Amino acid sequence: MELTPKVEFLGATFDLSVIIGSLLTAVIVFVISILATRGRKMVPTGLQNIVEMIIDFSRSITRMSFSHKDAEKYLAFTFTLFLFIFVANQMGVIMMVSAEATAPIPELGITAELWAKEQSVAWLKSPTADLSVAFTMAIAIALFANFMGIRKSFKNYVKHFINPLGPIHVIEEFSKPVTHAMRLWANIFAGEVLILIMLEAPKYISGVPLLVWIGFSVFVGAIQAYIFTVLANVFIAQKVNSDH
Repeated sequence: MELTPKVEFLGATFDLSVIIGSLLTAVIVFVISILATRGRKMVPTGLQNIVEMIIDFSRSITRMSFSHKDAEKYLAFTFTLFLFIFVANQMGVIMMVSAEATAPIPELGITAELWAKEQSVAWLKSPTADLSVAFTMAIAIALFANFMGIRKSFKNYVKHFINPLGPIHVIEEFSKPVTHAMRLWANIFAGEVLILIMLEAPKYISGVPLLVWIGFSVFVGAIQAYIFTVLANVFIAQKVNSDH
């Protein structure tokens, strides 16, 4: 695998490729949203048409878990989450940026020992291919779901854990973000690894298979964004639905 530049701050290590990828993804989602809302027309065309299709798609996701009334409350959340993850998943497929390091760069965590094994440095990749990003999003969603459950009805929330199946429910609360994060990370990470392997293979071997795999990776990125968003809505709905 390629090296990634890292910096240490207050005892913590930060991967610059992940930070750059996450910031760029957020900027792209923001720009798309701004451009799509400028000069809106009754009959949408171009980017506005695409964004409205994504909004309708997001609405269908929320309505699978919530009532029509509650679905609108979580539409903005669902739209933003789906679009962010979809764009993030494509970073390593369409916009992967690497450069050859001509010498060790200790300030960026590229020591002489590491540089001797690998000179290629990845500056931009899919943020979701990093386990810490996937887990951070999954844990944030789990915390938000529990917060909304407490806000909806503290009595019912506590009652859910104080019963014969309480211990199982507690274990479930910890397992949800783990499986939620691992599913996204594993698929995106594996796709990027295979792309890197193909890029290093001879052109007559990697040419057509690489193009096919890139196309498949774009599809997988979309599917994983959909699955992650659907599960996020399901986890929240389990806490706020009146029959919880």
